[in-house]
Amino acid sequence: MTVDLFAGIPVGDYAVAVAWYERLLGGPPSFLPNDVEAVWELAAHRYLFIEVRPEHAGHALHTVFIEDFDARLSGIAARGLTAARRETYANGVRKATFHDPDGNEIGFGGAPA
Repeated sequence: MTVDLFAGIPVGDYAVAVAWYERLLGGPPSFLPNDVEAVWELAAHRYLFIEVRPEHAGHALHTVFIEDFDARLSGIAARGLTAARRETYANGVRKATFHDPDGNEIGFGGAPA
């Protein structure tokens, strides 16, 4: 059985959000289903999407675990974004948290260094 995941993020301003997520994710959306949504494919069958829903903007909390933690954060920094918080848990797992212009929280988690 194939399972697809679409993790949604409500935003207030489409153009501002698309530009910010392009910097965070390193490229343009994978597809644009309509004029209020943009979708990035993070891995096979795993998608992150924004949708203009101003009344809900700022309430998303997502963490994506990645293998290339250090390289990914370096790339994001090179595109002008800085993590709001970086943590290392007792088991060595690392997390970097970013906040989009609406206040949505997007985290990247990685294995111990």
